[in-house]
Amino acid sequence: MTMQLVRVFALPGADTGGNPAPVWLGADDMTTAQMQEHTRLSGHESVFVLKPSSADHQFRMRYFVPRHEMEMCGHATIGALWLLHARGLWNGEPVAVETLSGTVEGRYVQGTVEISQPRAQVQVVGDALVQEIARCLGVEMRQIVGPVLNSATSRVKTLVHLESLEVLHTLRVDLGSVEALCDRLGSTGLYPFALADSAGPVVSARQFPRSSGYPEDAATGIAAAALAWGLREQSLAGDAATLMTVRQGEAMGSPSMIGVRLPARGDEAQGCWLRGEARAM
Repeated sequence: MTMQLVRVFALPGADTGGNPAPVWLGADDMTTAQMQEHTRLSGHESVFVLKPSSADHQFRMRYFVPRHEMEMCGHATIGALWLLHARGLWNGEPVAVETLSGTVEGRYVQGTVEISQPRAQVQVVGDALVQEIARCLGVEMRQIVGPVLNSATSRVKTLVHLESLEVLHTLRVDLGSVEALCDRLGSTGLYPFALADSAGPVVSARQFPRSSGYPEDAATGIAAAALAWGLREQSLAGDAATLMTVRQGEAMGSPSMIGVRLPARGDEAQGCWLRGEARAM
């Protein structure tokens, strides 16, 4: 059993930024309570790599934030697969990972790990809750562009399109109301975003999780995947196969870059692929 802290989704060539993920290899003898305690002490989303419970998978992974276990975590999965590859425990060929949210496929493409996510389920949030979201984020209703969406691949994220990067980066969030608001939304986090120009494929976003044990996340792969599908739903992501870039963590001083590869219009059943840089810390 070994632990390595891996930085995931940092900008290419940067020594800072991204989202740290403690990766525990050979964690089969650890109890759930021990995994939760190690995560609490680290203060980061953590992944524990175990032997699979079926022959259909090569690895099993469990994910924790300081307050609870999660079904799946995008950046932690990429970090774990990167570390397994770096240590010669995975050859980079397509691999099936067993998670509580189902099977996640992994592959190594041009020096970068990619993981699969299914097509998102997307629903429009009602006006009364949008008003609550505006109050929670400290913005005017007029600064929210178009419909607010609940979008889910592995978990529901609430996508809030803001009118500018300036509004996004100067939010005055009422952090004390996030959890109760997310409960009413049926969401695991608020994900306000703004387009870097008049249209994609570069977007900046911030993640305020419902109940993780920290107020903001520097890089959230699951939310980025949900956002990419939300943009496709609003015809802001293009119809052809698209590699979209989601920038996150900028307001925290930990800039991150998440790639989401969407399928061409009509091939949505294939799902999408998350990708990003990873390196040992």
